Amino acid sequence: MPERIDCVVYRSPKKADTYLFVPEEDDFSAVPEVLLKSFGRPEKVMQLELTEDKKLARNNVRTIMEDLDRQGFHLQMPPHTITI
Repeated sequence: MPERIDCVVYRSPKKADTYLFVPEEDDFSAVPEVLLKSFGRPEKVMQLELTEDKKLARNNVRTIMEDLDRQGFHLQMPPHTITI
């Protein structure tokens, strides 16, 4: 796995708190079509440079980097909430 990975983060207009990380702007070629369909038209949020020492609010950076390197994208879903 590379020591640093540049990526672009997109928000889902259909699903709250759902984000898609891809290595190149507007390159969704590695993202399965069924995922893109349920995600909706991606809305660009930001560009990031990921390194293992970088801290993100919800995800482990190493996991994102591994997903980008291995499968070409990372999907961040909202945290699960339990209601009683």
